[in-house]
Amino acid sequence: MSTFHRTAAFHTLGCKLNFAETSTIARQLTDAGYDKVSFDDKANVYVINTCSVTENADRECKMHVKRAMKANPEGLVVIVGCYAQLKPEEISQIEGVDLVLGAKEKFNILSYLDDLEKSESEGVVHSCEIEETDFFIGSYSIGDRTRAFLKVQDGCDYKCTYCTIPLARGISRSDTIENVLRNATEIAAKDIKEIVLTGVNIGDYGKGEFGNKRHEHTFLDLISELDKVEGIERIRISSIEPNLLKDESIELVSKSKSFVPHFHIPLQSGSDDLLKKMKRRYLTKLYNDRVNKIREVMPDAAIGVDVIVGFPGETEEVFMETYNFLNELPITYLHVFTYSERENTEAAAMEGVVPVAERKKRNKMLRILSEKKKMAFYQTQLGKSLPVLWEHENKDGKMFGFTENYVRVQKDFDPASVNKIEFLNLEKILSDGTVSVQSSYQNFLAKA
Repeated sequence: MSTFHRTAAFHTLGCKLNFAETSTIARQLTDAGYDKVSFDDKANVYVINTCSVTENADRECKMHVKRAMKANPEGLVVIVGCYAQLKPEEISQIEGVDLVLGAKEKFNILSYLDDLEKSESEGVVHSCEIEETDFFIGSYSIGDRTRAFLKVQDGCDYKCTYCTIPLARGISRSDTIENVLRNATEIAAKDIKEIVLTGVNIGDYGKGEFGNKRHEHTFLDLISELDKVEGIERIRISSIEPNLLKDESIELVSKSKSFVPHFHIPLQSGSDDLLKKMKRRYLTKLYNDRVNKIREVMPDAAIGVDVIVGFPGETEEVFMETYNFLNELPITYLHVFTYSERENTEAAAMEGVVPVAERKKRNKMLRILSEKKKMAFYQTQLGKSLPVLWEHENKDGKMFGFTENYVRVQKDFDPASVNKIEFLNLEKILSDGTVSVQSSYQNFLAKA
């Protein structure tokens, strides 16, 4: 490929970890002389980072390949990510795909691009056996000026019966503490106010720190050190398994200068029988204890929950166990996933298959419950003065931001507020589900 004014475009599907990794790949290309352009612009190279968790991974991948081909029929299309590791040959058959890189190869994209030409037939595949993926590449994203996603861990040693992530990302392994702190310091130097810690199983941090199972550090060590980094206003823990979220970590967050009172803790089911079938590493009692411990030391913390509906064996009675368990828990919101069968997983062969229409009905019930929980939580925050970090987007003259405990607020767009933290009074819940705010000065005038 000519070295003259090369351009590259990127699109990410899936989780925050994928966003962090796309940003790292993008930096590799820009450091090598590529200009980054929008995905709908004409580019020499289009990189699509895929996800295997969504039900429509195949359809989504094809749709974005078509988008790239529409923007530039001569552009090279490279597919990376979890779906690329699980189904490389299948993806290589998609019209327009030129290169498929597996989990081990995606960070060596530059070494494959120079000799790559637009394919007339199927794309070239470079994908190792997932067992060979035993190294760690540190990543962070700086997609907007407000927050960065910092990858600290990758892979998973758990064997949950519904999950393909260990097949797509390999064994649990971690970045070194030194490298995480270096990345955090780099982020701080860019005037980014918030870091979101990401990984596949971040509570397992420390394992594989040296490219093997040996490790010196724990998740508690990691957050203790990150709390000392100067220049970062907020650090948010993305998602952490309940069995790995220890009292000491909760206590540290409650006293921290930078960690915010917001936890996202996967539950998946409120039925102990189903948790055992899923091969989760805890039962509902432990989960209940974790939530109550957070509430004890941080009464205003936001607590998010992942839950799966329609897993094999989830009768109406079992589903209501989950519904009632969640209804009684003092949580803030739910992320609800409809179970879908995955190749090469134990659950795909299990009996007690739940009809798809029933899965969707249960999903809707939990989404309504989530909205009620969130509004009830927001209600408890009204009248309080809380720090809000404003984002850069101008949406119909409004701007949006989050409090430390994840209340989404809005006000009239003011460019001077972008990427700033302001202490504001939470006023009322608006029809779109966000909260209006009032500055302390306005509040003073209202009372005068």
